[in-house]
Amino acid sequence: QVQLVESGGGLVQAGGSLRLSCAASGRTFSSYTMGWFRQAPGNKREFVAAKNWSTGTTYYAEAVKGRITITRDNAKNTVYLQMNSLKPEDTAVYYCAARRADIATMWEVYDYWGQGTQVTVSS
Repeated sequence: QVQLVESGGGLVQAGGSLRLSCAASGRTFSSYTMGWFRQAPGNKREFVAAKNWSTGTTYYAEAVKGRITITRDNAKNTVYLQMNSLKPEDTAVYYCAARRADIATMWEVYDYWGQGTQVTVSS
C-alpha cells in the first residue's frame, strides 16, 4: 500500500518562501514519477511540477518555472517542493502524487495521492 504524506504548508506573505515535503512509503519508488499538483477553490486541479525518481528528470508548469524547485531525498523517500517568490495566486491545496511511469501533467493518470496541504499567500 503506497502512502504519501504531505507537510509544510502554511500562511506566508507575498514574496515569501515555503518548502513542502512528501514522505512516501509502501514501495520502492525507483521507477516512479512523483508529482505536485494544486487546487484552488472553484478551480480544476492543476499540475505544478514532477520528477522522475530514477532519471531525475524534472518538469515544471510555466506558471511556477523559475520560482519552484522539486527535489528528492532518496534515503528518506521524500520529495520536496521549494517555493520562492510566492504570489497570492499560488494559494491552493497542494497535493503530492505518484505514478509508476514517466512524467505526466494530467492528474488523472497518477495512481496515488496524499491528503493535501494548504498554502495561503497573503498580499
